[in-house]
Amino acid sequence: MRIAQSFAVFALIGAATVPALALQEAPELPGTMDTSRVSGGTYVTDPSHTLVAWTVNHFGFNDYFGAFGDVEGTLELDPEAPENAKLDVTIPIASVAVVSSGLRDHLLRPGKDGGDPDFFGAEPEAARFVSTSVNLGAGETSAEITGNLTLNGVTRPVTIDARFTGAGAHPRSQVETVGFEASGTILRSEFGIDYAIPMVSDEVELKISAAFEKQ
Repeated sequence: MRIAQSFAVFALIGAATVPALALQEAPELPGTMDTSRVSGGTYVTDPSHTLVAWTVNHFGFNDYFGAFGDVEGTLELDPEAPENAKLDVTIPIASVAVVSSGLRDHLLRPGKDGGDPDFFGAEPEAARFVSTSVNLGAGETSAEITGNLTLNGVTRPVTIDARFTGAGAHPRSQVETVGFEASGTILRSEFGIDYAIPMVSDEVELKISAAFEKQ
């Protein structure tokens, strides 16, 4: 009987506690998709939280992927004229990160007997993307950004689809921060990296996640 009474008391306490917990509001995220939070000026990348991911297909069996980090660059923003935004970023190819050490070695190893490397080689130059135009999408939270991509010593026009993902003050530094995600596709053969095509796909899918801090 006492055990049954104890269970009844615990049940009553639980019933009273659940609504109380439900009333507690979840903490507000520092960044939200609110364009009114964006102020004009010059922003620089947060290299620790800006990544350029890539995906290629391997022999038709499956995809493999990796990412470049330590991205540095600037973004010029004017909320009154977002179509005039200017983006200039540098992507260190040597920073490529993959889970497989064997794959990373293949991407960065020098060519045999002094020949051309299969992919980037041991001391690859950084890639650079400089925007030339910005075409806004609906709601001014998305855009097509066209620019010149220099990769492996070759410069070609590339278009990426970008989406605004958040703005606000960074909780630690209190610096104004804006975030974006973007995607695009390039053909690596157009940049002189044509090893093993089509066994390793010519088409490279790009996924970009970027944070910029106001100066």
